[in-house]
Amino acid sequence: MAQFAALHRKDNKSVRYLVVDDSVFARKNLIKMIETFGGEVAGEAGDGLTAIAEFNRTKPDIVLMDITMPQMEGIEAAERIVRQHPQARVVMVSSVGYQENIVAALQKGARHFVQKPVKADVLYEVIRYVMGDDVLVPQAVGAGAQ
Repeated sequence: MAQFAALHRKDNKSVRYLVVDDSVFARKNLIKMIETFGGEVAGEAGDGLTAIAEFNRTKPDIVLMDITMPQMEGIEAAERIVRQHPQARVVMVSSVGYQENIVAALQKGARHFVQKPVKADVLYEVIRYVMGDDVLVPQAVGAGAQ
């Protein structure tokens, strides 16, 4: 997997993630990517109900949330998290990339959407974008200075 410049919060600590997907394989794949970004996994969940409880317990900086899950769909879980915590950053990560799902997720408070299969470089840029001014953006390594 490609090496990425580590993303850190303004307090110089690792960005903390909650990874939510009913597929253990998908969660482990996202966790590997997060670790290459210098991130820390605050928690994991396999359904929307558990995701809400884990968010309240771990207070992550960002949530990576699947849409299609048992117990409670990701869009509803995202809506409930954002309603309770308006500053929550939720990124939907799903193979169900129908336009209506993406629009619904964004209307319910998700900040962005990443299509599966997830490409590490795309996820990295989305995380940088969603974290905004709360993340230290590393200097480009090896970029030709003009």
